[in-house]
Amino acid sequence: MTAAAPAVALRQTAAMSKRSILALVRQPALVVPSIVFPLFFAALGTSSFGRATGLPGFPKVDSFLDFSLAGTIVQGVLFGSVQSGSALATDIENGFFYRLLASPTSRLGILVGRLMGAAAYGAAQTAFFTVLLIPFGLHVKGGVAGAVVMLVSGGLTAIAIAGFMAAMALRTGSSEAVQGIFPLVFIALFFSSAFFPRQTMSGAYRHIANANPISYLIEGLRDLCITGFTASACAKALLVPIGIMVISFSLALRSLAKRVAAQ
Repeated sequence: MTAAAPAVALRQTAAMSKRSILALVRQPALVVPSIVFPLFFAALGTSSFGRATGLPGFPKVDSFLDFSLAGTIVQGVLFGSVQSGSALATDIENGFFYRLLASPTSRLGILVGRLMGAAAYGAAQTAFFTVLLIPFGLHVKGGVAGAVVMLVSGGLTAIAIAGFMAAMALRTGSSEAVQGIFPLVFIALFFSSAFFPRQTMSGAYRHIANANPISYLIEGLRDLCITGFTASACAKALLVPIGIMVISFSLALRSLAKRVAAQ
C-alpha cells in the first residue's frame, strides 16, 4: 500500500495536469490573449524599431525580430501563467477545489498538476512563436539544441510565474484578485531588457532593469537566438527561472497548507 502511494499520487497529478491543459483547449478565449498580444508587440516592435539595431550598444542581429523573440516568448508565458492562477482561483470559488480536498486526492498533486499544465502551455507557446516567426525572417543561431533549451526555459518560466499566481489564488480564493496582479506582471516585463538591451538604457530605468531577474532570463533566451548555443546563454535561460521557481513554489506550498488547515 505504502509503495503504491507515490504511483497513485503521480497518476493524480497527471490527471490534474491533463485537466488544466484540456480547459485551455476547450476554451480558446483563454488562449487567444496570450498568443495575439505578444505577436502584436513583436510585429509593432519590428516595424517601428527596425532601424534601432544600428544604435551603439545594440547587439548584432540580422533583424529586430531576432532580438524581440525572447521578449515575445516571456510576455506570452507571463500572460498564460496569470490565466493558470485565475483558473485555480475559479476552482476555489465554485467549490471544486474543496471537493478535491474531500476526496483521497494528493494535496500536493492539486498544486503540482496545475503548475505542470502551465509548464506544458508555456513550452507550447515557445514552440508556436518560434515556428510561426521563422517564415518572417527569424533565425535561431543556437540550432536545434538552442531551440530545445528555449522550450525547457519556457516551461520553467511558466512554472515560476504560475507559482506566484497559485499562491495568490490560494491565499485570496478570488480570480479577480489574481487578474488584478497582471498590471504588476506587465510592469516587471516593461522594466527589463525585453524591448531594448540594457546597454542602451540610462538612469533609473537601467538600474531597475539591472536588478530585474527577468532581464537575465530574456538575455539568455536572446543569446540562444542571436549568438548561438553557449554555456552562458543556457545558464541564464535555465537557472534564472529555476531560482524564481524555488521561491514561488515555496510561497504556493505555504498558501496551500494554510487553506487546507483552514478547512
